[in-house]
Amino acid sequence: MAAGTYNFVLDQGATFTRQLTVKENGSAMNLTGYSVASKMRSTHDTSTVAGTFTCTISNASGGIITISMTSSTTANIEEGMYVYDLEITSSGGTVTRLMEGNITVNPEVTR
Repeated sequence: MAAGTYNFVLDQGATFTRQLTVKENGSAMNLTGYSVASKMRSTHDTSTVAGTFTCTISNASGGIITISMTSSTTANIEEGMYVYDLEITSSGGTVTRLMEGNITVNPEVTR
């Protein structure tokens, strides 16, 4: 499964939530026994994590993943451009990158 590119905007100080449906050969992939993780960094090669998304498999048989970040977490991320990826890990330890891309963090005015 090749990783898809998806770029998005994260508003500083706002709650971020996205639901994704993982499909394989046109049908929802059964994610029973899988875990999911996603992080963002300022560059691919930095060791510093700018933000960690809370990732859950909300409906394993339906292939649905929810990724989120609280408003207090997004408030602490400096405005700018970041990179991220989203990976699933099978119960056997196989890691698959589902998505990757750029995140633009817009600054908050109301604080």
